[in-house]
Amino acid sequence: MSETVNVTVTGAAGQVAYAMLGRIASGEVFGPGVRVSLRLLEITPALPTLGGVAMELDDCAATALKEVIVTDDASRAFDGVNWALLVGSFPRKEGMERKELLGINGKIFVGQGKAIAAGAAGNVRVLVVGNPCNTNCLVARSQAPNIPDDRFTALTRLDHNRALSSLARKAGVPVSEVTRMTIWGNHSNTQFPDFGNALISGKPVTEVITDRAWLENNFVPEVQQRGAAVIKARGLSSALSAANGALDHVKSLLKTTPANDWVSMAVVSQGQYGIPKGMIFGFPCRTLGEGRYEVVEGLSHDAYGQNKLAVTLQELQAEREAVSELLG
Repeated sequence: MSETVNVTVTGAAGQVAYAMLGRIASGEVFGPGVRVSLRLLEITPALPTLGGVAMELDDCAATALKEVIVTDDASRAFDGVNWALLVGSFPRKEGMERKELLGINGKIFVGQGKAIAAGAAGNVRVLVVGNPCNTNCLVARSQAPNIPDDRFTALTRLDHNRALSSLARKAGVPVSEVTRMTIWGNHSNTQFPDFGNALISGKPVTEVITDRAWLENNFVPEVQQRGAAVIKARGLSSALSAANGALDHVKSLLKTTPANDWVSMAVVSQGQYGIPKGMIFGFPCRTLGEGRYEVVEGLSHDAYGQNKLAVTLQELQAEREAVSELLG
């Protein structure tokens, strides 16, 4: 092994990171020929717990793991980083207004964005997982004008995977038979899981699942509200599946998407589909390897789909307004 990749994970003592770190250390994500330097960032009170996580990583004896750095210093965590996985965020508490949550998280991501701008490697890629991830990504991106737009992405792959599984269950086919799924817009309950452009076994979803009412009234709300359903069933938010979605996102960026398919990512809009430039919006994307991607263009939506796009865009615009004072 000769190549080393520096990977920073924030909120590293949390459940999502806990479900993620062993898989990164194992070589699954970056390949067996790459050594991983893990930089684990946490708030100071969580450092003892994070120390225990670092002990467990040592105990895995992963051959791809070069070192583990535990820190509460963002400058140290992001120094020379190639892949920054921003998992940590402040959770919404009972009685808290969404605007208040956006403001608290915005301040966290201002600091992390500045640290990335100051210390990251020239080829850095940033994935924001911590919610509200689209707007947290917008804030972090605003603090790093020296880094190209396409280096910042936010997680809609979890929703994408949820949608694949839901359609596959309904159609009675393996998940691999569902392709061209897109999660448009925000990672929230306004997101639009686009069945109109998706395929099952190479056929339009609406030809395989002919019950349009089920698609609109069951499938779409199920995907939109799946996170809440997990919390109700488990008593805790999604961790295993969120970690899996984040790693799927990274692994996709490291390879090329098949020509007849695409993946869902929230990326910095360049004006595609009429989405205002600079918005962090979920789009269909083809990955090109080495962290590169392109937005799939030319898709169309019926009146139902157009309405869903308008609703999720409106929510993102309201979130952007709520953090406007934090944007650089």
